Amino acid sequence: MLLTIGIIYFIYILTKVYVSVMEIGFVAKAKGDKPVILLPSNYIKAANYRISSQRVEIVSTLFEYISFIFWIAFGLKWLDQVIIVDDVATKSVLYMYAFFGINYLFSLPFSLYQTFVLDKKYGFSNMDIKLFISDTLKSIMLFLIFGGLVVWVIAKIIIHIQNWWIWGFLTIFAVVIAINMLYPTYIAPLFNKFKVLDDEDLKASIEKLLEKAGLKSDGVFSVDASKRDNRLNAYFGGLGSSKRVVLFDTLLEKLNKKEILAVLGHELGHYKHRDIYKNIALIGGLLFIMFAIFGNLPNELFEAIKIPKTPYTIMALFMIFSPIVTFFYMPIFGFISRRNEYRADEYGSECESSVALAEALEKLANENRSFPKSHPLTILFYHTHPPLIERLKRLGKKVEE
Repeated sequence: MLLTIGIIYFIYILTKVYVSVMEIGFVAKAKGDKPVILLPSNYIKAANYRISSQRVEIVSTLFEYISFIFWIAFGLKWLDQVIIVDDVATKSVLYMYAFFGINYLFSLPFSLYQTFVLDKKYGFSNMDIKLFISDTLKSIMLFLIFGGLVVWVIAKIIIHIQNWWIWGFLTIFAVVIAINMLYPTYIAPLFNKFKVLDDEDLKASIEKLLEKAGLKSDGVFSVDASKRDNRLNAYFGGLGSSKRVVLFDTLLEKLNKKEILAVLGHELGHYKHRDIYKNIALIGGLLFIMFAIFGNLPNELFEAIKIPKTPYTIMALFMIFSPIVTFFYMPIFGFISRRNEYRADEYGSECESSVALAEALEKLANENRSFPKSHPLTILFYHTHPPLIERLKRLGKKVEE
């Protein structure tokens, strides 16, 4: 049993590395082509950034495999021995605190390199150490309070309910929905400052878009995203009455009114077409598959690893192996998401014009240094948006490849 699991994990790691290697080769070759969409200088920078990011991804993936070996061969058993608490639910919380804490330390060097070296080099990151520490401490506090509560509830469900995985799935699915509802209003403001949009003309135009789409929000806000990053973005987030329009300050600075309305129209198109509910359903399907698998793990697996079959070891194995399920589920999610993006582009064009949306997408690509070409395998496993070249063509833009 353990051999089978090891082979599956190795195939997963090998596939991830192979996709990254193919992407590096593809982009390195495309870098020598005539620049398309991006300015020549941005085209080269975007290609170099993509190649560098994929190299980091390869190292991170290999380290992920080392982490897997550590936990299976030693870590899970060691944690069970050092955390001595009689109450199983309480031990589950402490066990998962330690599990996530160690994994965070494993991943910290890659996060620091990405933020303070790679993103700084290419002019994306404005993060400083003080802000990084502040963000980290806030995230840890949220996890300790709410993550610990979720772990405790799941542990209780495993202990007291025979078909626990069904109720566990429903609980986590409810948490996902709650996060979507609470994030714009209660979670995001912990990390960024939101203020009501002070451009009354733009605000009035946005409210007309909302009225046209038959949507309501609790306000139109700008957010100080530039204190962390120079990339441009906007979103219409939340569920129910918690929905709000959020524009990055970087977007307001770089795009004109028509382009902003076209981008926002695209985002509203997702809600008009109920894409948010489709995505939640897809996430629900993924969670159901995960719980169905990990809720029925054979006793032989726990015996092979030499750990007891308890709520905390089940949850730890869930976290170790869930990336495999997610990775091979992504082609389904990505295919549906890319199709939804085309429909949202159509709606964004109707809200303003296809020309305005095309110009906005080109500006976003240039400012965000988004390389416009990718290997088909990268698109298959990672892209939730269609290639920019194809989106521009659908919008009537002539693109010379």
